[in-house]
Amino acid sequence: MAGVCDRAPDFLSPSGNQVLGPALGSVASLNCTAWVVSGPHCPLPSVQWLKDGLPLNNGSHYDLHEASWVKANLSEVLVSSVLGINLTSAEDYGAFTCSVQNVSSFSFILWRAGPVSHVAAVLASLLVLLVLLLAALFYVKCRLNVLLWYQDTYGEVEVNDGKLYDAYVSYSDSPEDRKFVNFILKPQLERRRGYKLFLDDRDLLPRAEPSADLLVNLSRCRRLIVVLSDAFLGRAWCSHSFREGLCRLLELTRRPIFITFEGQRRDPAHPALHLLRQHRHLVTLLRWKPGSVTPSSDFWKELQLALPRKVQYRAMEGDPQTRLQDDKDPMLVVQGRLPEGGTLDPELDPDPEGDLGVRGPVFGKPSAPPCASGVSLGEGRGSEVDVSDLGSRNYSARTDFYCLVSKDDM
Repeated sequence: MAGVCDRAPDFLSPSGNQVLGPALGSVASLNCTAWVVSGPHCPLPSVQWLKDGLPLNNGSHYDLHEASWVKANLSEVLVSSVLGINLTSAEDYGAFTCSVQNVSSFSFILWRAGPVSHVAAVLASLLVLLVLLLAALFYVKCRLNVLLWYQDTYGEVEVNDGKLYDAYVSYSDSPEDRKFVNFILKPQLERRRGYKLFLDDRDLLPRAEPSADLLVNLSRCRRLIVVLSDAFLGRAWCSHSFREGLCRLLELTRRPIFITFEGQRRDPAHPALHLLRQHRHLVTLLRWKPGSVTPSSDFWKELQLALPRKVQYRAMEGDPQTRLQDDKDPMLVVQGRLPEGGTLDPELDPDPEGDLGVRGPVFGKPSAPPCASGVSLGEGRGSEVDVSDLGSRNYSARTDFYCLVSKDDM
């Protein structure tokens, strides 16, 4: 029977050696529970606590609770001992060992936990804040570029829809508006970005009702661009019936584009501007600023996002109509090739210096300065638009066009 009584206890708690780190001033509870073999010839089970290998003395800061339960068949006894330790000083920490009948034991190692450190939490918070700031900066700086990339890659291609133009541009016939449309808006959209525009300086909605010409022209264009200058806002329907006119435009075209100007002389609380701000979800409202003239400004990016996706095709050596008819007119040669070292004959163009002022030839070698004579180039050619602040222009800015008609068409 002695061999049976010497069988090692079956510990329920703890299941192994434990390392705990309670804070100073707290109470640690160590639970030691095990099944011990019981019998008429076996001694009564006992639990002994040791601290750092020495028997635990009875101190005021120790609280010991012991209990035991016997199985129904009297073969085993469940003994439990719970030691409560009041951690008031650093000497209360150490290695506490629970030993049952000096046969088997497990240890509880208590070490003093240092003060709670918030460094890791603060660093994590700063890292999250930095990531959010970088994301916000990226959104502000690159939002339009990302949207343009997405439009150019996955945007809807509006082709085979029976439309002849990408946009219908409506503006007033004032010199400032014609200058803006012909020398800034049109070259930027047509030459640099490949759009095809239909320009119209007539009243867009006389008496707030669309004319037959407007209905026909809008049906041939994919978008509508309205230049809301001071002169345009001075029209009667803009002041008295703009709401009705806007409703007509929303029925005729898809999300019209309105361009306003920073520092307009008219009251910024103009009824038309106020109404457009209220209906930003139905229209595209853009503002032209002094820095918008730069091709990389946000104005052109927002305008391109509002226009249809433009698919880039392989550039041609020249205009097919020009190349087939072997026309040498410099106004109709688009990226055409010239014989090496050759220049265009100035006699083919009655005004080789350009429409808008004196400048050298565009093609070939630079010519000699004009002779001092009584006749100056461009004299007698009155211009309706003051272009003194636009600088010299090239042939691509010309507004006159030629109609090529061959002998077979006569």
